[in-house]
Amino acid sequence: MSEQTLDDDAMRRFPVPDFDDIPEDLQARIAEETERAGFTPNVFSAFAYKPSHFRAFFDYHDALVEDTALDRDEVEMIVVAVSGVNHCYYCNVAHGALLRIYSKNPKLADQLVANYRQADVSERQLVMLDVAVKLTEEPAKVTERDIEDLREVGYSEEAIWDIASVTAFFNLSNRMAMFADMRPNDEFHGMAREKRE
Repeated sequence: MSEQTLDDDAMRRFPVPDFDDIPEDLQARIAEETERAGFTPNVFSAFAYKPSHFRAFFDYHDALVEDTALDRDEVEMIVVAVSGVNHCYYCNVAHGALLRIYSKNPKLADQLVANYRQADVSERQLVMLDVAVKLTEEPAKVTERDIEDLREVGYSEEAIWDIASVTAFFNLSNRMAMFADMRPNDEFHGMAREKRE
């Protein structure tokens, strides 16, 4: 028997499995994340409900953050802006914490959740967020003009693809988190609230 456990309150609409009952590769991935973060993010506990989906979800997530032409803080800006307009409690809190860490800005995540257009971001980043939010709210209205806008402010073709990929993935993530009523870990709420140099 392992000492690792999964939080029963990680999601409220589906059962969270016992750690010892999930496949060994999921156990290894969760143990690695727990060691790195100091706690088990509840999204890992929740997606353990369906192991094949866990593997696909986290493989794609890892590809998005590890093989990208975007800066990591830009990835998290997209996630938080998209999650803000979708009202996804889990992702607002969890990725808000990651954005505070990567941007070293304790206010930016809160600004993006409240109204991304009033956040302290560059003009270039605002174009990125405008396109991400448009793809979220009105995907049928995305046109070549949106792609041209991204090119004009300096995003490469690969970065433009990555903006869309991150946006699309986190729309999926938001919807699953909201449907399952995933709950953010208490630890996320207080992370990186002090300004770092």
